[in-house]
Amino acid sequence: MNIHPQSIKVIDVIDGFKDGGETGGVVAYHGLLNVRPKYQRNFCYDVPDEQKVIRSILNGWPLNVMYWVKNPDGTFEILDGQQRTLSICNFCGTINEKGIRNGSFLIVGADGKQYNFQSLTKEDQDKILNYELTIYVCEGTEKEKLEWFQIINMVGKQLTPQERRNAIYTGPWLSDAKRYFSATASNPAKSIGDPFVKADANRQEYLETAIAWAAGCSTSDSAKIEAYMAKHRNDENASELWQYFCDVIDWIKKVFSTGPKFPNYRREMKGLDWGQLYLEFSDCTFQAEALEKDVAALMLDDEVTKKSGIYEYALLSYVDPSNRSALSLLNLRTFSEEIRRKKYDEQGGICPKCGKHFDISEMDADHITPWIKGGKTTLDNCQMLCKSCNRSKGAK
Repeated sequence: MNIHPQSIKVIDVIDGFKDGGETGGVVAYHGLLNVRPKYQRNFCYDVPDEQKVIRSILNGWPLNVMYWVKNPDGTFEILDGQQRTLSICNFCGTINEKGIRNGSFLIVGADGKQYNFQSLTKEDQDKILNYELTIYVCEGTEKEKLEWFQIINMVGKQLTPQERRNAIYTGPWLSDAKRYFSATASNPAKSIGDPFVKADANRQEYLETAIAWAAGCSTSDSAKIEAYMAKHRNDENASELWQYFCDVIDWIKKVFSTGPKFPNYRREMKGLDWGQLYLEFSDCTFQAEALEKDVAALMLDDEVTKKSGIYEYALLSYVDPSNRSALSLLNLRTFSEEIRRKKYDEQGGICPKCGKHFDISEMDADHITPWIKGGKTTLDNCQMLCKSCNRSKGAK
């Protein structure tokens, strides 16, 4: 890959700036610069990040080097520097019919007041417009561009795993998938999945979640997610992925709703691994009213310290009421050290099962009446058993 540095003024970069959104693309630099190529992430800077870029320019501080790729037809693509470029373009804005620049955010001046580009002094406007950006222009093959994109030192917010995958598995399938799962004014996936999915659509996390569900894995299983993307990379569209995502959401609503308006939503539902739960339980038949009754009771139970585990526990215990291993999902309360010590002293260190004396370190605090039968984690429901007797009790 051939790489050569250039100094390009802001006034030239913002000339021809146009943001057409997800489908229309983003261009700048006299209309020759593709600001958001297929492999790039969406804009993820928030206003404070954008303000830092503008303040750096006004102070005359150097911004980090940016990388552009020059195409055979003479156009360019941003390889690295999209976030900073968009921050500059968004602040300067475009010129309207009255000759006024309509930037999209404000900065705070030394006097504590807020300014848009148009309200800055002529001196400060010129500082921004004449500021020279250091651009390394690269020429090479598609493979070289993507490899370089992966290894250059990224500035600001780092790429998420899914953003890196998007840089590799470009194609018609990915482009179509972004219509459903990437950040847009009306994001289809977010509009139906927000109560249940904990993800940032702008950082491609909705897409990552959907792929993980369809691939039958967790979002941390990069190998399976990448295998799914590689398999479908050249598909004409992502309708299959979208349908699967909708199926999971519809199943959640069906299983946990006891009314047409779905009144039983709780914040603990957000971010659960619904893809795995759908795989495991979608073929089972549930009575929504009974399931909701169990969930509601568990939510009010002070003995349950991990409320997010209630939904999986409720499903497991509904299908198999004898499954005691599911109790670990609830992280039930344990006896405090104070209760352990009091009960040990009451028993004189004697295990009530075998009648032998033990040091407290050799004994476990045990529920006389187990939680599953209504027992509480209280002093009067505690007994200190030697570890051997406690293990034998648990095995029965």
